Amino acid sequence: MTLRNRLFFLLLFFISIHPVAKAQQSAIEKPRLVLIINVEQMRNDYLVRYADKFETGGFLRLVNRGAVCSNVSMNLHIQKCITGVPTLFTGSYPDRHGIINEIWLDRLKEKEVDALRDYDYITVGSDSREGQRSAQRLLSPTIGDGLKLTTNGEAKVFSVGLNDYSAILSAGHAADGAYWLDNETGNMISSSYYVDQFPGWAVDFNSKHLAESYTSRDWSTLLPITSYSASVVDDNPFEKGYFEKWRTFPYDLKKLVSNEASYRVLKTTPYGNRLIKDFVVNLIDRERLGRDAVPDLLTVNFSSMDYANGLFGPSSVEMQDTYLRLDQDIAGLLDYIEQNIGLANTLVVLTSSCSSSHSSDFLKEKYNMPAGNVSPESMVALLRSYLNITYGQGDWVEYVMDQQIYLNRRLIEKQKISLDEFLGKAASFINQFEGVKIALPATGFQQGDYTTSLLTTISKSYNYKRSGDVLFMLEDGWQPQFKFRTVVYTDNSRIPMIWMGSDIKPGRHREALDAVDMVPTIFDILGFDIPPHCEGRVIQDILR
Repeated sequence: MTLRNRLFFLLLFFISIHPVAKAQQSAIEKPRLVLIINVEQMRNDYLVRYADKFETGGFLRLVNRGAVCSNVSMNLHIQKCITGVPTLFTGSYPDRHGIINEIWLDRLKEKEVDALRDYDYITVGSDSREGQRSAQRLLSPTIGDGLKLTTNGEAKVFSVGLNDYSAILSAGHAADGAYWLDNETGNMISSSYYVDQFPGWAVDFNSKHLAESYTSRDWSTLLPITSYSASVVDDNPFEKGYFEKWRTFPYDLKKLVSNEASYRVLKTTPYGNRLIKDFVVNLIDRERLGRDAVPDLLTVNFSSMDYANGLFGPSSVEMQDTYLRLDQDIAGLLDYIEQNIGLANTLVVLTSSCSSSHSSDFLKEKYNMPAGNVSPESMVALLRSYLNITYGQGDWVEYVMDQQIYLNRRLIEKQKISLDEFLGKAASFINQFEGVKIALPATGFQQGDYTTSLLTTISKSYNYKRSGDVLFMLEDGWQPQFKFRTVVYTDNSRIPMIWMGSDIKPGRHREALDAVDMVPTIFDILGFDIPPHCEGRVIQDILR
């Protein structure tokens, strides 16, 4: 063979293998682990407000080495973590994924439905009933489900959280494991929906009784309390405190657990997040995450004081101390990943499934802002009277939950009343109350009347089979107040989102983004097709 022919065939060989070599190189460069850190009820301003007290390896490592998207919104009608988690992790809104609240009314069965409770499954990891949960009522696949489908089941998918809804609704349907804290026993548990047998390493972890250990101590401030200048004073009249009596440091956690009669109070302290971090490190090690070219997914759900958020407020010393300690936990987690997998092989996304707001009393009395409380119970009682006067005596209101009112459609039909007319009058009546921004009848959503207007926020949260007949929103600064139950309410739709990885271009990005953009962007970075149900777009500006 002549030299010219040899060169020719060598050139052909190079051309033929070059795409393969390039593809292999590209595959190697793709993340081996996708780590999503969801800090529930995290406000955007915490990254700035507490920055001077953060250490270099936690939040600041992400801010300085990552892409900070500072204008991300999650536009939900009912803004809660339980509606935010599925929105983030499916890349779609409740009109598609179906999780409109913790509970809703099933009209066909005429009974209340819990978003997670499922008696077809049992608790794995303890003898309690807190594992009788599943993702069966989640109507859309999550990012983890998409990874399972795309990799023919080879990707490992896990989720860990303090709360069942965070762990389950971020894990989805096909995850290898979803784990959360059992309020009764203090164990980390799961459901037989995910695992038939509790892993030996998780059994060993529970045998350490860390929940008991962490709640046997006092919660004192990490730093001298005089250094918490980013917060309001500790003894603050706008703070209700634990059991409406304890609101200043230090806190006797053993006494709080005794009063609560469960480990639920652990979730309101920084030590709940510490326990989650400890569990996650064990999981990464024992499940061998990020050890091959097939990308794995791990979601870690931390908490911002959980249900006690409203007892102290977003500007409290308790909140700042929670974040200073969480900063250490995130630093420890990232250090572990650096040493065992490599952050260069990891895509990290830090975000939040829900933000938080200042209390209406705080806004009104301290800063003279137009704010106040709305009593849904009084509002509905007057609505019942109005409907009785207008249409005659009857049980016209069937069910009420948060900003949704379910009306008795069978009675309306039986009385041969126009549904459009009835719902319209009910919505108009609710619109008259101070603090109500707008109330809308469901018939408009069913006809598509609200999809191209400013009312899209409610429209994207309306699910035909699950939502109420009248949906209303409150004015900015106004909050619902019930007599016999406490609700976690926010009108703040802005959430943080920080990306860090070898494919990410560091910097600050201020363009308006949507929370549902997270899932398609991750799929694009991994080199996979974007699932058809995703409503968001790829955030091109953060990519190298």
